[in-house]
Formats: sequence, C-alpha cells, structure tokens
Amino acid sequence: MASFKGALIGCGFFARNHLHAWRGLEEAELVAVCDRDRDRAEQAAREFGIAAVYDDAEALFAGEKLDFVDIATSAPSHRPLVSQAVQHAQTVICQKPFAETLEDGQAMVEAARAAGATLIIHENFRWQKPFVTLKKMVDEGRIGPPQFARFSFRHGFDNYVNQPYLAEIERFTIMDVGLHLFDLARHFMGDVTRIACNSQRLNPKVRGEDAFTAMLVHETGTTTICDCSFRSVIDPDPFPRTLAWIEGEAGTLALATDGQLTLHTKDGRQVFAEAPAIPVWGEAPWHFVQDSVIRFQTHAIDVMAGRAAAQPSGADNLKTLTLALSAYDAAATGSTIHIDKGDTL
Repeated sequence: MASFKGALIGCGFFARNHLHAWRGLEEAELVAVCDRDRDRAEQAAREFGIAAVYDDAEALFAGEKLDFVDIATSAPSHRPLVSQAVQHAQTVICQKPFAETLEDGQAMVEAARAAGATLIIHENFRWQKPFVTLKKMVDEGRIGPPQFARFSFRHGFDNYVNQPYLAEIERFTIMDVGLHLFDLARHFMGDVTRIACNSQRLNPKVRGEDAFTAMLVHETGTTTICDCSFRSVIDPDPFPRTLAWIEGEAGTLALATDGQLTLHTKDGRQVFAEAPAIPVWGEAPWHFVQDSVIRFQTHAIDVMAGRAAAQPSGADNLKTLTLALSAYDAAATGSTIHIDKGDTL
C-alpha cells in the first residue's frame, strides 16, 4: 500500500509526465484527478487507473482525504488553488512558474506557513540527471570554488504545437525557461545581487520575447550568464536539453547536449556519460525531462517522509521569481537591477 495519497490538479500536456511518474512510484498514489475540462480529467483517470474525477477544486477537497496535492496548472490559477490546497494537505506541489507577481508568490508562501503545510515548487531542471551529477562534483570540490558559469537553452523546436498558449503570452521565455536557468544559477553559484538582461522577439508569430541573455552577479562576486532562444537554427536540434559550463579555481565542468559531462583539470580531462535512461513510458529527446520528473517526485516523497528538505521550497523559489521579474525590468530599462535581500521577504 502507498504511504501517501494525493490528487493531481490539471491534466494538460505536461501533466502526463506527472501522471506517468506518480504511477511508477510505490510510496505515493494518486487517488483523484481534477481539471476544469471534465472530459480531459476522465480520460486521464481511465488511462492511469485513478478512482475519483473532479472538475472543481472545492469539490475535490471536500470529497477526498489527501496527503499531497500536485498542481500542474498555469500560473494565473496558482494562488487560489495553493491557498485552498494548503488547508487540506500537508504537502502541496506547485508547477512553475510559481506566480506571475511577487505579491501572489508571497501570499502563497504565507498561506502555506500559516497552515503548517510544506510548499514545494516543481522545478525540474536541477533534477535532470546530468545536473544532479554536476552538482555533486562541484560540491565535492572537483573544480575548486566556482568562479564563472553559463547555462544555455537554445533551439528551434516548434513548442507552439503542443503548447499554443506560449505564442500568446506577453511574458514568454524569461518566465518559461529563464526561471529554470536562474534556479540553476542560484543552485550552483549562490544568491544574486544584481542582474542585467537583453530580450528579443525573433519570431513575428509570438507575442512575447522568445530569446534573452542575462548576466547575473552573485553574492560571492562570481558571474553567471543565462541565455535562451526558441528561434535558433541548429542541426540536430538540441531541444529540450540545456548546456552548462562551470569554471572553478582548479578546473572546468562542461555539459554537452548529449548528456556528456567533461571534467577539465591540470591533469587532463575525464568524460562521464550522464544521459538518463529512457523511461518505459517515455521517448527521446523528452527523456531528459521525463526522467527529471521522476527524480523530482521521488524527492517530493522524501520530503513527505521527512527524509529531505524541499528543493526548492516556495520561499526559496521566491528568490528565483524575483530574478525573472527583475530581468524584465532590466531589459525594459537597459539598466542593471540591484537585488535587495529583503525583496522576497
């Protein structure tokens, strides 16, 4: 029997990864799904053998006894859903982007704190297998203290087929992928004191920015470059993989699109194959992301069982949200934005 009973709210495109991953984890079980489109919720319940179906969150919370709630909806719905969910479940997982405004993010963190619930943000880039290994090697001191980093997500894949709303939103790549890259920057290099950014709208069919380059300066004085483009011409297209380059006092770690991780030191170089296995329900090239969902949800179970602290928590993710919102300000004004430590409190 599963130790933790939960519900998934939102049964859209990316939520299928959540559904597959939860089904394969023995310590947790989805007992209900909820979506405003009842037909979509019923289809998910049939396919994944889930007992209860709802098209209203209030009815879900009234009808089920839950240990956790996994919210896989779009950002505008997060504040009301999280505010309700923390009253009914000890652990609430919220898809990124966590919020569209700092006010909404702060309200959700406070609601969870007041209810005594744990709020975890589904930030899966740091849980991709190559980044898990990369973090371990950095923490082991394999390259010495980090001095510079770059995280790059550039491709020409047509995301708009599966997620057409991406072409309509006013704030696109910084809130969609920039949040991931900024989370990686903070995860590896520490908190940020200032940010500069240039954004571009390269595809005339999209409403928001589809490319950006940001420079982050960390509290340690180190620098990270985060860059993203949804309009790059590359053969073969690297989507949905992220490149990384971290220089330290004693060496450099480089992550290539095929998951190959290279350690450069004065003694030469070592190469490690870090591409994840393709899940039985997955397919290439999505398996880098699909495997990370399994890893993230395994971590969420560890948090529920008291074996780990949330990575990232809602409170921690407010700092990443602050960076994304500051990147827009920096791009709009052509200036460097200084990040006050109290901005997210």
